[in-house]
Amino acid sequence: MSKRRGGRRSSSGLPGGANPMAMLQKMQQDMAEAQESLERETTEVSVGGGAIKVVITGHQRVQSVEINPAVIDMDDEEWINDLQDLLVAAVNQAIEQSQAMAAERMEAITGGLGDIPGLGGLLG
Repeated sequence: MSKRRGGRRSSSGLPGGANPMAMLQKMQQDMAEAQESLERETTEVSVGGGAIKVVITGHQRVQSVEINPAVIDMDDEEWINDLQDLLVAAVNQAIEQSQAMAAERMEAITGGLGDIPGLGGLLG
């Protein structure tokens, strides 16, 4: 007598008789909701000891850039170059954080796609 491992599987090969199309439709809905949420969610980056602060959305839209003049040494002849370098660093870090936030959110939704027979890892 052979023993079956795992839970009950349907003819589609999915646990509990799950419908692959229904799973994909639910995932699509979840992804749309996550995209809407990312449009409103923000991340904040501060560089240069608080000289520059950038706020960016999960859709990589810069919402604000704040410059703290008290931290910028205006007496230094190179202050404009320093400010430009800090702005570039702050925006790049903000974009990276925003992308990571979006990727994490999408991975939470699509993480199980590799387990669906017939998709062959196309979406995962």
